[in-house]
Amino acid sequence: MGFIDSILDGVNYIVDFGNNILWTYVLIGLLIGLGIYFTIRTKFVQFRLFGEMFRVITEKKTSDKGISAFQAFTISTASRVGTGNLTGVALAIAIGGPGAVFWMWMVAIIGMATSFIESTLAQVYKVKDGDNFRGGPAYYMEKVLKKRGLGIVFAILLTLCFGLIFNSVQANTITGAFENAFGTSPFILGLIIATVAGIIIFGGVRRIARVTQVVVPFMAIIYLIIAFYVVVTNITEIPAVFNLILSSAFGMNEMIGGGIGAAIMQGVRRGLFSNEAGMGSVPNAAATANVSHPAKQGLLQSLGVFFDTIIICSATAFIILLTDVYQMGELTGIQLTQGALETHVGAWATSFVAIAILFFAFSSIIGNYYYGETNIEFIRNNTIWLQVYRTAVVLMVVFGAVAEVGLVWNMADLFMGLMAVINLIVIFLIGKVAYQVLDDYTSQRRKGKDPVFYSENIEGLEGAECWDKAELTSRENK
Repeated sequence: MGFIDSILDGVNYIVDFGNNILWTYVLIGLLIGLGIYFTIRTKFVQFRLFGEMFRVITEKKTSDKGISAFQAFTISTASRVGTGNLTGVALAIAIGGPGAVFWMWMVAIIGMATSFIESTLAQVYKVKDGDNFRGGPAYYMEKVLKKRGLGIVFAILLTLCFGLIFNSVQANTITGAFENAFGTSPFILGLIIATVAGIIIFGGVRRIARVTQVVVPFMAIIYLIIAFYVVVTNITEIPAVFNLILSSAFGMNEMIGGGIGAAIMQGVRRGLFSNEAGMGSVPNAAATANVSHPAKQGLLQSLGVFFDTIIICSATAFIILLTDVYQMGELTGIQLTQGALETHVGAWATSFVAIAILFFAFSSIIGNYYYGETNIEFIRNNTIWLQVYRTAVVLMVVFGAVAEVGLVWNMADLFMGLMAVINLIVIFLIGKVAYQVLDDYTSQRRKGKDPVFYSENIEGLEGAECWDKAELTSRENK
């Protein structure tokens, strides 16, 4: 065992070293800098078209192919909304202090523009897959940059990160919360989770969509009702909470003690883990939607960032910061969220959070799986490889349920960071297409039209095979 422990310590050292480089010197600047750049280039799309985001959520499919805009939204939200919202926020506050919440907000607000760019590009360059569509960063890397090798590297990173590593984290969070609340055996619960997940993921993308469009709204509404109750019953303390967040983000004590650096790093890292803006994961879900204009999915996935971080993550932050539990240093992660909510509503909160995290994290397992599937198909459209991947996902759920996942969390940060670096650079290079698509959309809206896109709308656009006017017209007439 000593030899194995030495190997694990060595791996952990390498992973920590990589994370320090990525998150200290590279990613924070990229995420914030490019987020501001995309915000300016899109003329502040996340603000001026915020109302439009709610209109497009009801977009119906243009044919029987693919899935609806709302279903694609729930698949991506299923992946976004998970341990990052309950556990990640608690970790950010425990390590980076209350000021981390401010930086989560900031990376989300500017990240809405980044999410618009990557999801719009995924729609433009999606491909047909039988009666469905698929796409994402690997696809637009190949089609626009002609870099299939880079696309394969990204696809491998995403498959390992989401399909295997992140799903281990999700399973571990579920079993940890249930063991804390009910004394449940992690192994038995892990087997149950893996079995149910296997039944769903072996059923394909439409089964995934049907499950997530029910589970995601249900779990979010229940959790937000509880959070709303906590806020209302402590309404006089809310100004003090906002003051605490802002003063911790910019206060003199934090500057002297180096706390601002920790707050920024934890806020940005946990914000990205939660809302995934710029990471290149959400575009895989955005590409599956059958909509009349690519910008519609860009707008919808931008709304997803707002919903995930500004609404759900803030709910968790208020629950924690309206108590002094986080200052005691005894609890962290999901146990901190459970302890804080118990202070507000009583002992039953521990059980409630366990059940809530079951819904949140289980839906993430399903959404994460799909991201890996579409990238496996990019690398090689082979049924055997897909079945191997599905089996590996189920096994990693069981492993994550019983494992100590300190190393797994660190590996998740590393893979997530590498994905984000590659994707952010790529969408910066090819973002011009997304700006032109957005201009086409707003031009049609100003004329009172429900925007419809054809590849001919943008001069010189190549590789947008699903947007050929003749083919789309033919399909609609069938």
